[in-house]
Amino acid sequence: MKTNYKNILKIIGVLALGIVLGWLLFGGSPSEEKDEHTHAEADEDITWTCSMHPQIKRNEPGNCPICGMDLIPMDGMGDELDPNSFQMSENAMKLANIQTVIVGKGEMGRKIRLTGKVKMDERNSYTQSTHIPGRIEQLRINFTGEKVRKGQNLASIYSPELVTAQEELLQAQSMKDAQPELLEAAIEKLKRWKIGQSQIDKILENGKALETFPIQADISGVVTEKMVELGDYVERGMPIYEISDLSKVWILFDLYEEELKWVKEGTQIEYSVNGLPGQTFQGAISFIDPLLNAQTRVASARVEVSNKDGILKPEMFVTGVVEAKQNMDREAIVIPKSAVLWTGKRSVIYLKENGNFIMREVTLGAALGESYVIKSGLEVGEEIVSNGTFTLDAAVQLSGRPSMMNKDRETDEEIEISDGAKSELGSIYNTYFELKDALTKDDFQTAMAKAKEFKLAIGKIDMKAFQGDAHEKWMEYHGKIRKVLEHIHHHDNIEDLRKNFIALSDWMILVTETFQPISETLYLQHCPMADNDKGADWLSREESIVNPYFGKSMLSCGEVTKTIN
Repeated sequence: MKTNYKNILKIIGVLALGIVLGWLLFGGSPSEEKDEHTHAEADEDITWTCSMHPQIKRNEPGNCPICGMDLIPMDGMGDELDPNSFQMSENAMKLANIQTVIVGKGEMGRKIRLTGKVKMDERNSYTQSTHIPGRIEQLRINFTGEKVRKGQNLASIYSPELVTAQEELLQAQSMKDAQPELLEAAIEKLKRWKIGQSQIDKILENGKALETFPIQADISGVVTEKMVELGDYVERGMPIYEISDLSKVWILFDLYEEELKWVKEGTQIEYSVNGLPGQTFQGAISFIDPLLNAQTRVASARVEVSNKDGILKPEMFVTGVVEAKQNMDREAIVIPKSAVLWTGKRSVIYLKENGNFIMREVTLGAALGESYVIKSGLEVGEEIVSNGTFTLDAAVQLSGRPSMMNKDRETDEEIEISDGAKSELGSIYNTYFELKDALTKDDFQTAMAKAKEFKLAIGKIDMKAFQGDAHEKWMEYHGKIRKVLEHIHHHDNIEDLRKNFIALSDWMILVTETFQPISETLYLQHCPMADNDKGADWLSREESIVNPYFGKSMLSCGEVTKTIN
């Protein structure tokens, strides 16, 4: 009996053990099966995109076909978001190098860099003329740059009229007892020809007329121009030398229109001379020309400098820095220039609110070097995008939301110009595209030649072809482009030239959108990785991307952001 009971217990234990093992091996919660199935489906639904080129979408990870960067999972934007806002993941923001700052106040001050030249002091420049008509018999000063002192003999002149006057003097001398007034009249006649009393006494003492008379320097200085040659006949009062005293010189700096409000007479300036490396000088601006040069659109700011040791030579290049400030009742809102997208008519920035980016128009005030003063549109304490703004705007545009590139651009900025003005502007486009093509090929020598050619072409455009509003707008663009090209001939490597091409392209895009000067279709193209990931644009005749900012190293990086018809 006991044996049967034990057997029964063994059978029950084996059955229980079998049930437990079966549950562990083949069982499972239905909810767990459902969860695993959901995860599998979720993995299959992930969309991969490029942080630099959001238009790229793939069902699996990989590399961006445009720039080669790793694709990242695309976060769902959510239908509940404001249609005017845009969201990016933290990972995408890092890859796009998007940075933000909190808006604050600052002083209205800026550093202004000026260029200029050493010039002669006009007050110390003297035209040496002859007081005697006749023929140049001898030149004692034969070249420019020679130093002279006051009273030094510069030349000798033979004058038949002066010989006749001397003979009259000698005849009057013989009759001075009978007619003393004749002697006085003869002496006065010679003095009017700047003949000194000592020379008159010498003539009377010798009793013989002198055949040649010296021309003496009226001031001390340096001969800067020689105006006669040996044997020339000169009239009374004719200039023969230009003499300048270089113990004091002027430095004339160029002030563009937008800089005039920052620089006043009395403003201190620190400057250096290209021909004197390692030395810096201090000075004060003593005079600002009240008139703008009609061609260059600049006014001259003068600094008067003592030059007793003669180290400053006329026409030396000079660069200066002015720490300029404007008087204000209070501090102003100041933001970095990199935060602003400027279209010519509109200026926009991107706010960051609750993780979303929202575009807002602002009104710009004065430019402060690398910053702008904001007149309206921002409040202290708001968070704005300070770096990567253009990349963000491109992503916003591709998502179909309002952006700088697709809002009110068609009607606000275009200005109608005459066929003559279009012809004048059309002359610079071929050179621009040839410069762009040389940069795409990493051909520095050709690119430099085309840059210089462009500089010459922009200076030959006839301003009279532009009328009314078009004239004012072109004068603004012309001045900016000339400033971009001002030192382009100093570049000795292609990277510096490419930096110049960024600014040149920005102004060429504005010229194109404002005036529509050519009939062919152009493509506005953008590379988000150019200019140290700040992004840069250029114009192209071809829709295909051929990048001038990286050349062969990244030839296809970029995208078409607008077609200009």
